[in-house]
Amino acid sequence: MSNNQYLELFLEESQEHIQNINRNLLLLEQHPGDSEVINEVFRSAHTLKGIAGSMEYKTMTQLAHGMENILDGARSGNLKITPDIIDILFECVDNLESLLKDIMDYGEERHNDLSTLLSELEACMGSTAGGHEERVSIKTDRQPVVMDQYQEHVVREAMRTGFKAYYIQVKLRETCLMKSARAYIIFKTLEEHGEIVYSQPSVQDIEDEKFDLSFSVIVISKTEKERIINDIYSISEIDTVDGVELTDKDLQEIQARRDESKPTDKGAAKAQTSSRNDITRTAAKSIRVDIDKLDNLMNLVSELIIIKNRIQDIRYNENSEGLEESIEYLGRITSNLHDAVMKVRMIPLQMVFDRFPRIVRDLSRNSGKEIMLNIVGAETEIDRTIIDEIGDPLIHLIRNAIDHGIESPQQRRLLGKPPIGNVDLKAYHDGDSVVIEVIDDGRGIDSEKVLNRAIELNLTTSEEAESLGAQEVFQFIFQPGFSTAEKITDISGRGVGMDVVKTKIESLGGTVDIESQKDKGTKFTIRLPLSLSIIQALLTNIGEETYAIPIGSIKEILDISPDDIKILHNKEIIDYRGLLIPFIRLDELLECPVEQGQYNSGYITTVIASKGERLAALSVGNLIGQYEIVIKSLGKALSNVKIVSGATILGDGHIALILDINRIF
Repeated sequence: MSNNQYLELFLEESQEHIQNINRNLLLLEQHPGDSEVINEVFRSAHTLKGIAGSMEYKTMTQLAHGMENILDGARSGNLKITPDIIDILFECVDNLESLLKDIMDYGEERHNDLSTLLSELEACMGSTAGGHEERVSIKTDRQPVVMDQYQEHVVREAMRTGFKAYYIQVKLRETCLMKSARAYIIFKTLEEHGEIVYSQPSVQDIEDEKFDLSFSVIVISKTEKERIINDIYSISEIDTVDGVELTDKDLQEIQARRDESKPTDKGAAKAQTSSRNDITRTAAKSIRVDIDKLDNLMNLVSELIIIKNRIQDIRYNENSEGLEESIEYLGRITSNLHDAVMKVRMIPLQMVFDRFPRIVRDLSRNSGKEIMLNIVGAETEIDRTIIDEIGDPLIHLIRNAIDHGIESPQQRRLLGKPPIGNVDLKAYHDGDSVVIEVIDDGRGIDSEKVLNRAIELNLTTSEEAESLGAQEVFQFIFQPGFSTAEKITDISGRGVGMDVVKTKIESLGGTVDIESQKDKGTKFTIRLPLSLSIIQALLTNIGEETYAIPIGSIKEILDISPDDIKILHNKEIIDYRGLLIPFIRLDELLECPVEQGQYNSGYITTVIASKGERLAALSVGNLIGQYEIVIKSLGKALSNVKIVSGATILGDGHIALILDINRIF
């Protein structure tokens, strides 16, 4: 494993531990005496200290160690968790996040002086210091050591010149997923204290994970044994560490054992020396997967699908039974490969949602409002590419809900509401989409106020305003610089952010809608594609062009008579199973006139499309069939074509545009 790969492992693990500390500190604030929560935060701080120390990030190590001391005092009952201590711990977490960002951006810690914060941590504990000396074992059941003459000579000379030789046996936890990576960090920690002259199993076997959970080393050092063992314990996923100092008698036994051994297998008898350069740092099997490798695999799948479609096109011209079987087999392979890759790429939204309780807690305190954040559907999975981008837009919406939506406790009481305001964050799957809702039970949006502000900014005229519906009025909120706030706060109200929210969501192929009732609350609904790569779609000819409609948006396909189309408020509608839904002629919308011959005996082929609970009837031409298609970007030149989300390459090499149902109605 390369240095960059170990840095990547460190960054990922650190983020997980910081997130875990954040989450549990919120629980600890509510239940200061909960020993389980205290232990959980302690373990994360302890592990963070260990991995930061192994990577030689001193400031992170100091901060995590200070947190560990406080929590250790709370565990032992010598320290009581107070609101002030919680605030200090949260400040530590904020600084740890900043330090981690420095390391991500610059490869090193570039943070401001933290001496004041470290002094506050020291003051909380007084002279109490955390430690783990009680975990050091004096005796150990040693595995047989067989060193060669050179290794034995090195140990004897080191002992003669004042060094000590320690036999150290390490056992990893059964839950350890990356044993070779852990072993590398342990070796690196040991080399900070001295030189490793022996390992069992061999270094190569440890790199290849050809060991169970235990391995042993002999290290020569002038550092005290207890300190070395404690430093190993600070590394995560360590079960036990045992160590003894070797004596001349031990070396005599090792020599006798070597003399007795049969030299039939030189490779088995020869133990290997190790140093920092010996370990090639090869990664073990891991549940963490490099996103670039997945992207490359996805591109290969995409090419397979394009080839499959081309062969399918040949099939219609060459009626071959063998070709038919090959296509069917190729179809199964590509579908299975696609499903497998997608499952690996999918990540729960909890990865993003876990950030929000802390944000809401801080905003609640700063605004003087009482707010409860309710999260539902955090286990909902979405593509990794999307999850990396969705965090900031959601933060904007939550900040706006707290600042503009939720009233003060006094105002809520006057309105007959409970003093505690609610912000709900919900996620769920809907066909080929993931829906995320941000809902508050606050004051709602005053549509009249929004409309007046839009007229002031020349976004519309008084005449046009009379014909605008509520949804159209609310869309003004997403205009750059738009704000109806009379008072600018540190939380929001500067007109910055809502336009960014919409731009970001649309760049991910999604949409954002608003529903609001005055004094009742507001709901922002974000609809995102499950994947940005491959989808199932219905291909149809409209005029002379071919278009793709995502299968996840299709509820039903019907042939309707022109007589079934009615007019209501100057708009065409049809009666669909007792519901009046809009009828949209795609040929007119896309400016692709359909020839009369494309209609089936005077009937109009119609796709019933769904967007959440809303339905619409879309007229299409001849249906080609259902295909698995690869989504390609239209590029910046066509980014303003709102009803088209992308394009795909057909089997005959032609291009078909993919319709974005979310923006058609």
